[in-house]
Amino acid sequence: MEFFDFHHHKKNIRNGIYNLDIEQIPPDFPYSIGIHPNDIDIADIDHQMVWMKDMMFQNCFAIGECGLDSLVPTDQKIQEEVFLQQIRISNEVKKPVIVHCVRKFYEVISFKKKAEQPMIIHGFNKKRQIAEDLLANNFHLSFGKAVLYNLSLQDILKTTPLDKFFLETDNEDFEIEELYLKVSEIKGISLDDLNEQILENLHTIKNG
Repeated sequence: MEFFDFHHHKKNIRNGIYNLDIEQIPPDFPYSIGIHPNDIDIADIDHQMVWMKDMMFQNCFAIGECGLDSLVPTDQKIQEEVFLQQIRISNEVKKPVIVHCVRKFYEVISFKKKAEQPMIIHGFNKKRQIAEDLLANNFHLSFGKAVLYNLSLQDILKTTPLDKFFLETDNEDFEIEELYLKVSEIKGISLDDLNEQILENLHTIKNG
């Protein structure tokens, strides 16, 4: 059985969404394209936006990863402006947004009202209250390797609606199948049913 990897950085994985780094050439399988807060070039942001729009070929599944990060040196206002531009591109091209967020979840939530397409928080690994607030604002959550060992995160995943989450490896070195096995155990459903649900969720966000 093949398992879909919602967000990854590995060109050898075709069954998933490859995160395209700035100025890379897109692969011939599903990818996302965006400007990460850490990659914002203040002096060349117009060129970065043009690159992004020009590289949205047939296999482009989503915009991202993009978002807000309190730990990167780029000024917060500039991050917010670039994030908003990418949300507007998402609205225009009708593609979901894969969100990178570090310590700025409530600011990200405030941007949700400007988005016409689904927004997915990738690599979710925070407290229950943040998860509940994100879900209440109609975000999807994508979980990664931390689910294998983080008991509080397992508990959050257990009560996350089946139609509101995805699974990913991000840039961690492990097999996505391991995560699917753990989550099928946590959710008390078969591997087949979990796999089918994730694919159904993909169809839902792809179609807005």
